[in-house]
Formats: sequence, C-alpha cells, structure tokens
Amino acid sequence: MRRLLSNYFLPPTPDDPMKKTYRFTSLLAVLLLIAASAILFTRCASDDVSATEAKASESSEMTETPAEYTVRPRIRGSVTPASAKDAKPNSFELPPIEGEEVATITYAPEVPPPITRTHASRVKVEMKVTETIKERADGVNYTFWTFGDEVPGPFVRVREGDLVEFTLHNHPSSKVPHNIDLHSVTGPGGGAEATLIAPGKSATFEFRALSPGLYVYHCATAPVGLHVANGMYGLILVEPKEGLPAVDREYYVMQSEFYTDGDFMEKGLRTFNQEKALQEIPDYVVFNGAVNALNGDNALQAAVGETVRLFLGNGGPNLTSSFHVIGEIFDRVYTEGGIEANQRNVQTTAIPAGGSAMVEFEVAVPGAYKLVDHAIFRAFNKGAVGTLNVVGPENKEVFSGRTSLEDYRPAEELSSN
Repeated sequence: MRRLLSNYFLPPTPDDPMKKTYRFTSLLAVLLLIAASAILFTRCASDDVSATEAKASESSEMTETPAEYTVRPRIRGSVTPASAKDAKPNSFELPPIEGEEVATITYAPEVPPPITRTHASRVKVEMKVTETIKERADGVNYTFWTFGDEVPGPFVRVREGDLVEFTLHNHPSSKVPHNIDLHSVTGPGGGAEATLIAPGKSATFEFRALSPGLYVYHCATAPVGLHVANGMYGLILVEPKEGLPAVDREYYVMQSEFYTDGDFMEKGLRTFNQEKALQEIPDYVVFNGAVNALNGDNALQAAVGETVRLFLGNGGPNLTSSFHVIGEIFDRVYTEGGIEANQRNVQTTAIPAGGSAMVEFEVAVPGAYKLVDHAIFRAFNKGAVGTLNVVGPENKEVFSGRTSLEDYRPAEELSSN
C-alpha cells in the first residue's frame, strides 16, 4: 500500500509538471470506487439478512400454534340405524351334528391327515397358553408366548359345518392374560372376548365352521402387537365338505418376524424391542419360529413324482411374505387362504400379515430346493430360508445339471492379442 500511495505523490518533473496532480486525481477515483463497492456490498448483505429473517419469521408463523384457534368439525356421511326388526333369515343351512370327536392337532411342519367322514360333528379342541424360554437360533434364546407350548401353535383341521367346542387354558405360570382370535370364527372378536382369561383360568366357547378355507389364529389381548410379536399364532384349516384334491404330502409352514434387544444371532436371552417393532425393522424373519427350523435334519422331504401341498401362514406382526421355492413353480395357488385354486404356474406368491395361502406342485427332479421369502435379505440375512429335499432318479431331459465348465475370454481380449 505504501508503494501504491507513493506512486501517486512523486514530485513533478520538468517534462511533466502536472504528474502529481494527475496521480492524485487517479487515487481519488480509486478510493471513491472502493467506497461505492463497500456500500453496495453492505446493502446486499443487509438485504440477504432481511430476506432470511423474513423467511424465518414466515416459517415461525406457519409452525407456531396460535394461542387461540378454532377446530372445525369433521364432515361425515350418515349411517342408517339398524334395528332388530330389519333382521333377515340367514342364507345358509346348518347341517345336523352327528357324533363327537377330539380334534387331531399337530406341530409344524406336520399336518393332520385329511378328514374322511361325510357328516358334520362336534369337534373338541383344547389348547394351552404358556410363556416359556426356547431357542430361536444357536445360542440365542427368547421368552416366547405360545399356543400349545410352541411357535407357531398347533395346526388344527376341522370340516366345513363342524361344531367346534374350543377350550383355552392359560397356564398358572403365565404373567399376563391371554385369549384367542380365530379368523375361521363368524362372531365378535373371533372368540377373543369369550376366551379372555387370567393366568390359571380356562374358558370355552363354540362356533360353527361355516366357511371352508385356511385361517390364521392369534392372541388378541391388548397390546395385541406384543402378544403376536412374542409368538402367539397358528393355522386352522376348515376343510371343504367335499375335501381338497388328493396330494402325496402336506406340510405346515408359517412365517413371522421378531424384534429383539440384540442383533441377528447375538447370543444370550433376548427380549422384545418395542421401538424396532414400531419401525418395522426386525432382527429375525423366520419359518416356523426359529432359524433353521426347516433345514438340516428338520428339512422337508419328498420323492420325485410326488405332489406336495404347503399350507402357508404369515403371523406377522408387520411384514408381507413373498414366498418362493427356488427351482420350483407352483402348479396351483389358493391365494389368501381360499379353497379355489385361482392361479396356475406361479413363481412367487404374496401372503399378508395375518393371512395364508396354499400352494401345490409336483417335483420332477431330485435335489435340495430352498424355501425363501424373496424379499431376499430376509432369507439370507435374517433367517427366512428352509429346505425341501427331493430324492429319486435324475431326469436329464427336464434338468441336465452342469454339462461343461471352461475358461471364458471375451472376443475383444482375444483380438487385442
């Protein structure tokens, strides 16, 4: 700066007596330009600050709740009141009840045999509720809340038209009340109100199995999500009076997820985590209540040429299953638990939480077929993978297996050499 200023105040020379005046005038112009720029910058900065403050003020006005405000009423359509005088005769006829029997119930993956009788009966079903520590994975334990002392609960098979006498026992060692809501029940709560019982109590109610199909049952005691998340669900089949098509093998597979205070496969006694459940971020997504419940010695079995039927359920409590058998195509799918095979040649079928499906397929070649939730990280990173081992002769016309193995070099690499 000193050098710059000195250039403007050099003494005049004989050949240019006005040099000092010229340089002073130039300096004054530079200083005025700098001052004008500073004023302009300050004004722009001030404008930016004012705009920012205005936006902040506007945002504050939009988010702040005024001290006094008016809530306008919601607009709803009217509902015509119902009267007992409006009641009509039911459109169905109840078949007569002949005889009495105790239901055969089984644990996953086993399914009770098809019902061969041709009449409706009184069928007695008893189920106990327990709260018990079991293994979810190797070295990973959990306090499950169960029907029938297992997760999933037992598979129940009755016939269309049966009068089901259902008794629920809540074990004295339980810490909380429980009940059961069977989706196969036509009546309030699916039986939940009738069976709400404290530890050490039992309750019985009856229902007619009016509608054939594959149904989920679960605990519906508040908080419902907690009871379901701890393992309280299973399947009941109301077999149509004409029966289902004959198959060689039937299996019971139920998917569900668990939300715990640890990571996947973190060892120890794990407990339920409410925050993970609310955000629907499970640590485990599994078949039949545990990691590897359908692998190794627990794998499903079939022989070449046999037709397999899978009774599939999804206990949730949150996720929809994308059920797939790797290397198989479902010949018939009974979607959403109905009794009509309404899809053929299906690769993957969706099963909503609290829903079910039946799939049938003939196995053509031997091998290990993987059952997965095709939301694929659930399968290979959270546990939703099982196995169907098929034995029998090879059929090279259907599946050759590997016929060659050799090095691969792209053509552009070959040409460059």
